[in-house]
Amino acid sequence: MNVTLNTQNVKHLGRTILMKDTLFLSLSGSGMEFEYEGRGLTLTLLGGGASVVPDNEANYARMAIYVDDERVYDVQLSAAQTTFRLAESAQPKKSVIRVIKLSECAMSLAGIAPLEISAGETVKPTPAKAHKIEFIGDSITCGYGIDDEDPLHPFQTKTEDVTRAYAYKTAKALGADYSMFSTSGYGIISGYTDDPTVKMTNQLIPDFYESMGFSYDLMPSHPAPMDIPWTFQAFVPDAVVINLGTNDDSYCQEDTARQQEYADAYASFLKVIRKHNPNAMIICALGLMGDRLYPWVCKAAKTYSEETGDQRIHTVRLPEQDPEIGYVSDYHPLESAHEKAANVLIPAIREIMGW
Repeated sequence: MNVTLNTQNVKHLGRTILMKDTLFLSLSGSGMEFEYEGRGLTLTLLGGGASVVPDNEANYARMAIYVDDERVYDVQLSAAQTTFRLAESAQPKKSVIRVIKLSECAMSLAGIAPLEISAGETVKPTPAKAHKIEFIGDSITCGYGIDDEDPLHPFQTKTEDVTRAYAYKTAKALGADYSMFSTSGYGIISGYTDDPTVKMTNQLIPDFYESMGFSYDLMPSHPAPMDIPWTFQAFVPDAVVINLGTNDDSYCQEDTARQQEYADAYASFLKVIRKHNPNAMIICALGLMGDRLYPWVCKAAKTYSEETGDQRIHTVRLPEQDPEIGYVSDYHPLESAHEKAANVLIPAIREIMGW
């Protein structure tokens, strides 16, 4: 028998949406989790258009499947469908199954088909955790290159792993369900640029925040994720953590007019975040790949608070990665740097939220 992946049967992780019997995944960390009792089930992962392009491993979606917290599969989707047998046993037993998209939305999409179980077997959502956090960020939040400790290597989905990055670590330590909205190279007023005279206005998080994300990929017979509005009532966070500015800094440099533009746009984006998350505490963080714009993050938060009277906003400076220790691909942070950042953010959130 087939099990539809609605919220009555499985817990959705991150921004996911059920479309045409497929659980549609775009963003880092999106997926599902459920409790299963039986002798073994069949799980089918669906790849987007990138999955059927030969020799495209730099862009295939990377997925992890866990059984009882053990990662039993870590795969790239290089076919339209990939099927797995999970939790097999001679006698019925209980297992917790979790499926997570490790790579980000920009290059590849994924889906999950209805589960196949036998008559008499059961599937139900895992319980909600005590807290909920939304993270809004860029490549740092995605875990860019974290499995490739060569800073000269470029982006590849196969070396991204959101579970090794600061945001996932923070949510896990705080006992929180999470949702992540992050895309590599994106910013508030400019995406990453090699040439500070060129402003990358096509790579802005605020332009896509109200959707399922941005992707160059497409799922067959599905709309593009940026054309799918996100229903904010589907995940109501207690806290929203923003970590944006690293890519803007490549454009702003030391130019105070550009830095002010960043702060002004940041303050405007805070109003959008508040509109969709009326009761959440907002926490603005920056620093893991440089903190030159951190004073302007603080200025944005102050401007927003003064303009709106909203006092439910805080700033947190994250520790910068140490070049003496090293980098991963494209000079992104090692997992140890992510851990240091999480170890600053975790107690800050506990203090701010009273958790």
